[in-house]
Amino acid sequence: MYNHILLPVSFDDDKNAEKAIAVARRLADTDCKVTLLHVMEHVPGYVINYIPEGFQEEAQKAIVSSLQQMGADIPGAIGMVIEGQAGRSILDWVDANDVDCIVIASHRPGMQDYFLGSTASQVVRHAKCGVHVVR
Repeated sequence: MYNHILLPVSFDDDKNAEKAIAVARRLADTDCKVTLLHVMEHVPGYVINYIPEGFQEEAQKAIVSSLQQMGADIPGAIGMVIEGQAGRSILDWVDANDVDCIVIASHRPGMQDYFLGSTASQVVRHAKCGVHVVR
């Protein structure tokens, strides 16, 4: 069905990655590539001096390991971490990596988000490929 599925994963308490992983598993063919992607926000310059040296690299390694465990039962799944603003970084990564489907979890929004979470909303509105939103 799809050649490359992107599964953005947030480790926030209100995101349900398990449901999104289940949807991606159903959509993936045996030769489909599935990328579990986490976006780490940039650390502000005024904070960087208070973070121990090597912390960012260790955090990225731990997150990649968690992503790979989450996608262990999906053939062809890989975990990846990038830095940036979540919505924009996901869209840029999709454009650069020939993704034809995004499966994204959305939290239960408040009035400020209306129907979708802010990241999911940005991805849905601007993605050039199919997007499945999971709640």
